[in-house]
Amino acid sequence: MTKDITRRGALGTLAGGAAALPLWARYTHAQTAEPIKIGFQVHRTGIGAAYGRWYDRTTNAAVKLINEGGGINGRMVEMVAEDDGTNPKRGAEVVEKFANQHGCDVAYGTLFSHVVIGSAPRAGELKLPYFVVSEGHHVASGMLNRYTLQPGITDVKSQVLAMAPFVAENLGKKVTMIFADFAFGHNHRDFFTEAIEAQGGEVLAHIAIPPNETSFTRYFPKIPRETEVLYHVMVGPSVLTFVKELGEFFGPSAPALFGFIDSLEAVDIASPGLEFLEGTYFWEGMCRDAQPDETEDEAFYRAAVGVDAHGAAVEDPNDVSTYGHMFGCWITMFAIKAGMEAAGYRGPQDRAALIEAVEALGDMPHSRAYPQGPMRFNGRTHQVFGQQYISRVEDGRLVRVHTTTIDESLYPDKVDYTQQPL
Repeated sequence: MTKDITRRGALGTLAGGAAALPLWARYTHAQTAEPIKIGFQVHRTGIGAAYGRWYDRTTNAAVKLINEGGGINGRMVEMVAEDDGTNPKRGAEVVEKFANQHGCDVAYGTLFSHVVIGSAPRAGELKLPYFVVSEGHHVASGMLNRYTLQPGITDVKSQVLAMAPFVAENLGKKVTMIFADFAFGHNHRDFFTEAIEAQGGEVLAHIAIPPNETSFTRYFPKIPRETEVLYHVMVGPSVLTFVKELGEFFGPSAPALFGFIDSLEAVDIASPGLEFLEGTYFWEGMCRDAQPDETEDEAFYRAAVGVDAHGAAVEDPNDVSTYGHMFGCWITMFAIKAGMEAAGYRGPQDRAALIEAVEALGDMPHSRAYPQGPMRFNGRTHQVFGQQYISRVEDGRLVRVHTTTIDESLYPDKVDYTQQPL
């Protein structure tokens, strides 16, 4: 299958080619066929629960839109959700249930990197296409297998490569890093250290914090006095406590702060005790606050997932979304759709063709299907690349101040999954 043929199929999908048919005709065809079953490995419980809830909401919104447009290859999409407890062992068991008990066509949705690493080998053994929405470098590093793909969200290595020049030029070159002590945090430790050194900077200290930690004050005295930039990336239900205690520890004498939005996902920046964040910077995968130049495609996506201009649920301004990550679910669903339609997917016998079709996606133009911005899928490494955003906290809102290019985030391939047998 050539890249051009695949792209034509994908673009036909994204343009809503099925819309040429009357709605009744599309549904008549679709409802006479078995649904396409997508096994949704969701973090309903455990440290990933806040993400899991919004991943669920975003996924349901994408499926609704896909089904209203006639489904995939004339078949409705049915999500089969299983809670993995944000636990690697349970994650592998869930993948097996999708294949052997539920009869799913593909598995999808995993976020936390240790769960991906624990689940992907079983997906490979079962030859079950496994689409993750995780950010970890584990896919592109080559440690997984050809059946594991990440087409909806960029990875940590690409993110920090694009961020490091901004940090070095605008905030400082002597950095202390505080990060979650598991694979995702270790990616930040390794790749940002490397990236800031390439900019003439240095990391003075690495401070790893267990992801289940509930109080953080005892870690802060480890921050060297000469620190110019404090780089933080924390996850889990205690992130609000983390940022509040950080502000209490430093008071008005804090170094420049550069955080990944993970440290504040599902948290309102205007919360009491977070005033010290004014003027600090965050990486965002997609801008939580609607920007003045928000595109029509971004606005369509925001409305479809039910999020207001400040990044909260439209029905409850106190329910703040995980906006910096959950777009990956939407994009991944449409990448699956594009791949299945390019491959003429009919059932499990076509899983290999689906993998090959997704590998050939290439450029993914900014659109309603890909609202985060233009993206580029590397079929050899199974990793997507895209723009990165840096925002500054101004009056309790995240205001975008810098956008990187895709090219700034690229790095040499470490693996060519296309050489592995299917």
